[in-house]
Amino acid sequence: MSEPIENLTVDAVLEAVGLFCPEPVMMLHQKVRDLPAGGLLKVIATDPSTRRDIPKFCVFLGHELVAEQAEEGTFLYWIRKKPD
Repeated sequence: MSEPIENLTVDAVLEAVGLFCPEPVMMLHQKVRDLPAGGLLKVIATDPSTRRDIPKFCVFLGHELVAEQAEEGTFLYWIRKKPD
């Protein structure tokens, strides 16, 4: 990624704090559907299993995992929806 995370402009944010598998990925699936092609989604989660599940979700469905961060038990992801 060439642009710093703090400079990214997101189109939507998914708050999945306090939710556990499979809820974050189920919510992610719906939120991505609502994004325009090329839209950028920021996901905020606290379930450690998202570290495995969200990258796999992106690979399986062809979306780009632009960046991910872990901060004191909170997991952040920036996902760009694939072009139509």
